[in-house]
Amino acid sequence: MKTLKHINIVLLMLCVTLSFAQQTPAPKQTKDFAIVGATAHIGNGDVIENSIIVVSNGKITTIGPEASTPLTRQAMDIIDAKGKHVYPGFIVSNGTLGLVEVDAVKASNDLSEMGTFNPNVRSIIAYNAESKVVESMRPNGVLLGQVVPRGGRITGTSSIVQYDAWNWEDASIKTDDGIHVNWPSSFSRGRWWLGEDPGLKPNKDYDKQVKELTDYFNEAKAYNNGNKTSKHLPFEAMSGLFNGSQHLYINADDAKSITDAVNFAKAQVISKVTIIGGYQAIEVADVLKQNNVSVMLRRVHSLPELEDHDYDYNFKQAKQLVDAGVLVSLETSGDMERMNSRNLPFYAGTTVAHGLTKEQALQLITLNAAKIMGIDDMYGSLEVGKSATLFISEGDALDMRTNKLTHAFIDGRNVSLETHQTKLWKRYSEKYKNQEVKQK
Repeated sequence: MKTLKHINIVLLMLCVTLSFAQQTPAPKQTKDFAIVGATAHIGNGDVIENSIIVVSNGKITTIGPEASTPLTRQAMDIIDAKGKHVYPGFIVSNGTLGLVEVDAVKASNDLSEMGTFNPNVRSIIAYNAESKVVESMRPNGVLLGQVVPRGGRITGTSSIVQYDAWNWEDASIKTDDGIHVNWPSSFSRGRWWLGEDPGLKPNKDYDKQVKELTDYFNEAKAYNNGNKTSKHLPFEAMSGLFNGSQHLYINADDAKSITDAVNFAKAQVISKVTIIGGYQAIEVADVLKQNNVSVMLRRVHSLPELEDHDYDYNFKQAKQLVDAGVLVSLETSGDMERMNSRNLPFYAGTTVAHGLTKEQALQLITLNAAKIMGIDDMYGSLEVGKSATLFISEGDALDMRTNKLTHAFIDGRNVSLETHQTKLWKRYSEKYKNQEVKQK
């Protein structure tokens, strides 16, 4: 009995240790490898059957049909992927992965700052590379993401990371890529809990709120274009918007707000603009197209907000915007958004049932997202010279019934597809079985 008690104590200590320890990131690629025989979904709409993909020093050096692509097999490792599929790593747009671990634990929540205008708040320095939630994305092929702060009128500055690193410095792909703004809503709902009519009504403070935002931007522009006698960190954080090096991401849903936001950015001479959410974006698609404004479309699996909208309004809007010539990616913000980020490929799959082809749907969470974030020179598609951030699936990666990853690579590094919880359970099960054998 004493020995059994000691075993139980050791198992308990092991469980506690493993539950807090960080999963070791994959080592840097040291030997070339080739993925042979798979159907390669390039990410730009093209598909190569029976492909060969060669990876060296973290980059794709060769990609093409197996029958016409020479391969020196002795010099590299070969991954036989016949009957399987290869995809670029999926990219989460407008996400908060790594900023909150457990919603109910305040100490693990670093999502937002107090105040109205916070352009100098950098989400990247709060990113938790040890997050157990982040590592749970990889089994569904979600390998990259944008880390975005929330709260206030100007929420702060986002960055783009890969999901297998020791710390935020190692995780960073592109730091401080853009400033995020919550555009005032032209309509508001009554607070039913205070006895107000819960129906939509015009926001009486809309013009005032827009003016406050406009004045702030004007002051920031004047500061960055003038002689800086004193340092102003929030205004300095916005300098990239005015010189074209940063992106402006505007959260706006109704048609009037979207139109006003686009005109605002145009008046501020900001060249890189994206609407986030865009519930009624299709109603002003011509404005978006004419002004080269992209859309990070709200979660596909959402109910319509207005009584006269079709039940599948959110399901089919991606198809409608693509047909209108608007650059679109998918975002997953909303209730339980960090957990739901792993469902990103299945949201894209839903758009296939509502008009898009599978390759168009794939673009929503790969190349389109990369283009919007300005990382398409290295990520988002399977092309020579780009990062080998990709994965192999036994079936269709956009279908939750067949999506089953066998390998995943970030910059050519073979990353683990086991989550911390599955590893913990396996180790505990093995110890428990061994204990049972000894007792018998």
